[in-house]
Amino acid sequence: MSYRIPIGPYHPALEEPYKIDLVCEGETILEAELKVGFNFRGVEYLAQQRNYIQDIALLERICGICSNVHTLSFCRAVESLAGITPPDRAQYIRVVVAELERLHSHLLWAGVAAELMGFQTMFMTCFALREKVMNLLEAISGNRVNYAMNCIGGVNRDIHDPESILSGMDDLEKEITRTVIPIFTTDRTVQARCAGVGVMTKAQALAWGAVGPTARASGLVQDIRKTVPYAAYDRLDFSVPVEESGDVRARVVVRALEIIESCHLIRQALRDLPGGAWRGPDFVEVPAGEAISRIEAPRGEVFYLVALNGTEIPSRVRVRTPTFANMPTVRLMLQHATLADAPLIQASIDPCYSCTDR
Repeated sequence: MSYRIPIGPYHPALEEPYKIDLVCEGETILEAELKVGFNFRGVEYLAQQRNYIQDIALLERICGICSNVHTLSFCRAVESLAGITPPDRAQYIRVVVAELERLHSHLLWAGVAAELMGFQTMFMTCFALREKVMNLLEAISGNRVNYAMNCIGGVNRDIHDPESILSGMDDLEKEITRTVIPIFTTDRTVQARCAGVGVMTKAQALAWGAVGPTARASGLVQDIRKTVPYAAYDRLDFSVPVEESGDVRARVVVRALEIIESCHLIRQALRDLPGGAWRGPDFVEVPAGEAISRIEAPRGEVFYLVALNGTEIPSRVRVRTPTFANMPTVRLMLQHATLADAPLIQASIDPCYSCTDR
């Protein structure tokens, strides 16, 4: 005999409202249905009522964790329309901030995953490290959440003292390699809790259009930073971690390894930081036209389409977030899983439902 269990849309496990209806037989999940739309904010509509300078501040507030990704994506689309190439120094600074934001996102997710596993001590460790990342972002931008770093044609702030940021990275990386990476990649409790749980095969990931760490954990080698490089990524050396098993453990390992790669990228960008200008022109005239921008956010590909009609106000701003692409795959992962594993499985895609409900 099957029965239905509604989870959400409002519950203490996640600050963002969403709902999962689970059809179960005993403790086994037969089917899952996800529902979103509880937090619609109309950001795209509002972006079409303001000029493209005001839109930078607006779009930064789509997501509190990936705020920099959204302004970078929008600025790159407008720069493409205007025929502007940001200075080299600005490109490297964009990489530094983007990778610090990736560290912030992955450590936050690691803490949430640890909490769902019942690993309270690891949760506190991850969030303490997240504070250190936010301190570095504050040292660069003056802000801990919305950094206001990107402008059309460059960045709003220079990095005046790269050595102080490198020093902060030394402490951060030492702690990450000492605690976070060994525990999430080798700890027996984590393995027992995550291995073989919420499996999505490579073929399923490809067919369902998964992106980011969720796709890479199922064996898909895709990363916009490598395939369509932007900013200064084509001048930096880094690897794209890929796992084949497609379970929760693989998604944990991929993000853990990406934390190390982000540390390496930040070091390279700061040590190779070129001199010269870092801001674009004070006034930008953007002709009519359409442009797209693709960025590898911490959760996967962010896609922007910006259309201008010759005025300062965009006629269309379209945003596709990685959670929108990854969210349907949760239905695959939950099939035949146990009811107790449902919270961890849905969290393993690192969902941001408020981004999706923008």
